[in-house]
Amino acid sequence: MRLSLCTITFRHHLISLDEIAAFARTNGFDGVELWGMHARSLEHRTDRDGDWLAGLGLNVPMLSDYLPLEADPVELRRRMFALIRLARRWQARKIRTFAGCKGSAATSEDERRLIATRLRELSALAEDHGLSLLAETHPNTIADCGASTLRLIEEVGHDAFGINFDTLHVWEGGDDPVAFHRTIRPHVRHYHFKNIRARSDLAVFEPANVYSPAGRREGMTRLFEGTVDYQPFLEEISGDDTVEASLEWFGADCMEVLRHDRRVLAETAAPGLRLRAG
Repeated sequence: MRLSLCTITFRHHLISLDEIAAFARTNGFDGVELWGMHARSLEHRTDRDGDWLAGLGLNVPMLSDYLPLEADPVELRRRMFALIRLARRWQARKIRTFAGCKGSAATSEDERRLIATRLRELSALAEDHGLSLLAETHPNTIADCGASTLRLIEEVGHDAFGINFDTLHVWEGGDDPVAFHRTIRPHVRHYHFKNIRARSDLAVFEPANVYSPAGRREGMTRLFEGTVDYQPFLEEISGDDTVEASLEWFGADCMEVLRHDRRVLAETAAPGLRLRAG
């Protein structure tokens, strides 16, 4: 497994990409999943790109952003081409977005048809540039539960379209992560790992809270100290060297938690789950 950290972790920190990359390299991470906001803020830094990271032994497996699928089609294509340019600059192979902004039960058939059509069109654009487009399993989108996510894959129906499998959000949606993963595995291109103290704390992951500098962080836990049991899931993917995953941490003590979780993953997570020595 190749493991990255997410630069969104440092969304409220006065820290440079140089420092993040140095931390990732020192602590055995393979790469950095680059948040779209951060990628855009670095456009003026022509000396920072995929070649620069490769020189540090790192890569950008995925550029994570939020495409406005319900927007004017001209604006949507403009946003997609901007992300494609950024992905190519950083040598990322995947672009992550969300499948709409409402849960599956609250989305009408017409709205759902529009989202699937737009994702199919954007997937074709991604494929033209050697990229994949991924929708994340996430609440308040139409990929909020197993049945709706599988339906979305069928509706989009494009080889360049895949899933970013967020294990906690799959569990949040009411599915068993191991069982659902066995069903959806051919379509999974990336994984997000994070955990929570209890189901009653899930509101801490709502976007408005996550993006607020004053948001609540209580309830966020280290990967192996939360209510979601990662051991069976990691055993499910162990031995698969094609797996690419990111530790997604939104709480305090960023570097300490990332360092700790990466070390525990390498040492005790699952037989056959191989990470490079850090």
